[in-house]
Amino acid sequence: MKEIILSGIQPSGKLHIGNYLGSLRNFVELQKQHECYFFIADYHSISEDYDPKQKQAQVIELTRDYLAAGLDPKKCTIFAQSHLSQHTELAWIFNCVTPISYLERMTQYKDKASRQKHNINMGLFDYPVLQAADILMYKATAVPVGIDQDQHVELTRQIARFFNKRFGNTFTEPKTLHTDTPKVMSLLEPEKKMSKSLGDNHCIYIDDEPEAIKSKLAKAVTDTGDGKGVGAQNLLDLIKIFSDKKIHDKFVNDSNAGNLKYSELKAQLATDIAEYFADFRKKKKEISNNDVKKILSDGATKASKVATQTLDEVRKKIGIR
Repeated sequence: MKEIILSGIQPSGKLHIGNYLGSLRNFVELQKQHECYFFIADYHSISEDYDPKQKQAQVIELTRDYLAAGLDPKKCTIFAQSHLSQHTELAWIFNCVTPISYLERMTQYKDKASRQKHNINMGLFDYPVLQAADILMYKATAVPVGIDQDQHVELTRQIARFFNKRFGNTFTEPKTLHTDTPKVMSLLEPEKKMSKSLGDNHCIYIDDEPEAIKSKLAKAVTDTGDGKGVGAQNLLDLIKIFSDKKIHDKFVNDSNAGNLKYSELKAQLATDIAEYFADFRKKKKEISNNDVKKILSDGATKASKVATQTLDEVRKKIGIR
């Protein structure tokens, strides 16, 4: 069955392997058989602390990541959220049917608010409603997300039900799509999810050069050699993804025997991750800013046709037009 897929990533700095494995790699596969909309979630990104002077560069950087990873504008629609005013308008309409109590339950809000206590703004609180507008605007049937976003997608389904019950059947309730690797842990604090906010040495960025990858892995937390520590398991999970099966099996056998040599594992993993993203690094360097601007412009034009149609339908149903 052909699905309508929508997902986006915030332009807030470099993408790490957790972002890639949890979403971007999945995007590339989904575009081959479904109708896909992949956007740059720049309005979402301004709810957190950021430098306005860097935002456009971040939008361009993330779009280059999309393209270098294999997203094809001929197979999917790529656009920037802020280029379509329909998203924020639909979010306001959804605000008027969404109970505050539902937003107060959102664990992501509580987590983000705890990390920027000096800037607990309305955008952090209302983020899930805008996300619902992003998704429902295109009548998406499935949303590829990390498991930390499941609660938001469930709220999207609830908002669709609220609207449909009050104004008539309009929106499909989308399902979530997870990858085989929904979560990658920090190299230095493996009990925490890999995140840029923890610091560069906690992450392996997908455009890191080989020496940077080697240096970061050398510092990764492990254990005494039995492979039972969460840091060790994180590295073994990565070996399974990025290395040959025989290599993975060899390190697992060493782990089970209690004599896993982490210097060897880290060196092998550094080599294999660097090789895995070699083509990505090459392609990214070949994509110009003008290429990106043209693709985003074309994508906004294409997406706008669908968004305008949806919003016209919504306006009529709520009595605005």
